[in-house]
Amino acid sequence: MLAGYLRSLYQDAMGRAYAAAYDAIGEAIAAGDGPVLDCGAGDGHTMALIGSRCGIDGSRLSGIEWGAGLVAEGRRRGHAIIEGNLDTGLPEESDRYQCVYALSVLEHLLYPCRFLRECQRVLRPGGRLVLLTPNISTYFTAALILAGRMPSSGPHPDSAALVQAMAPIDPARAMSPSIVEGETPEHRHLVVFSYSALARTLALAGFRDIRGRGFGHYPFPRFMQGALERIDPWHCHQMVFVATR
Repeated sequence: MLAGYLRSLYQDAMGRAYAAAYDAIGEAIAAGDGPVLDCGAGDGHTMALIGSRCGIDGSRLSGIEWGAGLVAEGRRRGHAIIEGNLDTGLPEESDRYQCVYALSVLEHLLYPCRFLRECQRVLRPGGRLVLLTPNISTYFTAALILAGRMPSSGPHPDSAALVQAMAPIDPARAMSPSIVEGETPEHRHLVVFSYSALARTLALAGFRDIRGRGFGHYPFPRFMQGALERIDPWHCHQMVFVATR
């Protein structure tokens, strides 16, 4: 019963965080007429959702995805998605995009700071970056550590497939093959920011007007969530940040 209740808290926080991120993307798109870039586009599901919510056609939306199968499926659905590795830079010209967004992506990157600098580069002046990512500094994380459990983060990828996809990164140089887990999912959280660290990192990457919101405080009851999120975003479970170039 407790597991089901915690799961419902998680689903509620995620749903509200994604809704806030979609609203922020819509506001960023409405602020100009430039193109929009989905980083970690998958098969284009979010691109289609954003296009529908914002009333824009596909000509303004493009995406980058590292999974070849997802890229192929997205293209089959009519989305402008290219295959690319977000850890090694964005294959886009500078000062181009009105909005760049990455939803549940930053925590899966080996080099997230490089990625944020690249987002700043490809945005046009006044363009906005929208991020949705988990927060490492949660009460739930502290409880896991006290219980001897590992939080949802780690210094290495989960699978040899993910490491091999990091070319031109040399896996032998980046990490020992002996610590790459072969049987776990490919999408483990690699680097998870705290709320304050992400705000500072965005500033160091050259962004301004940095605004963050927090969602979810476990294991506190649902009726307390809204008040806690307003009072203490630093220990939320999910973060939505909007930053301006």
